[in-house]
Amino acid sequence: MATTLRSLKIKTGTCKRIVKELHYYEKEVETEAAKTAKMKDNGADPYELKQQENVLAESRMMIPDCRKRLEVAVADLKATLVELEEVNQKEGPEFHEARTIVSEVENLFTTSSTSEPEAS
Repeated sequence: MATTLRSLKIKTGTCKRIVKELHYYEKEVETEAAKTAKMKDNGADPYELKQQENVLAESRMMIPDCRKRLEVAVADLKATLVELEEVNQKEGPEFHEARTIVSEVENLFTTSSTSEPEAS
């Protein structure tokens, strides 16, 4: 049982970390997009502008990857919660934290899928 509780804590921590990464990459895309726009407005050197556009493209590529990893991590966390509920282990701070993370991620996916199209 301790292994399963430990596993629940690890999976909850993984989801938290990936959510943080996702927010970081989204913020980085905004920052890099503003920097690229400023460089274009100021008539920056074409080479430097191209390099900046590459940085922006790499940042944009990380968001779908991060979302996929988060989907997998949340599915794994949900499976662990179900497994623990089947053995009548349903209470405790670990469970509350895990359920909170699951609902937070589901809300994140719901709001982001309605506000912006998914990148392929």
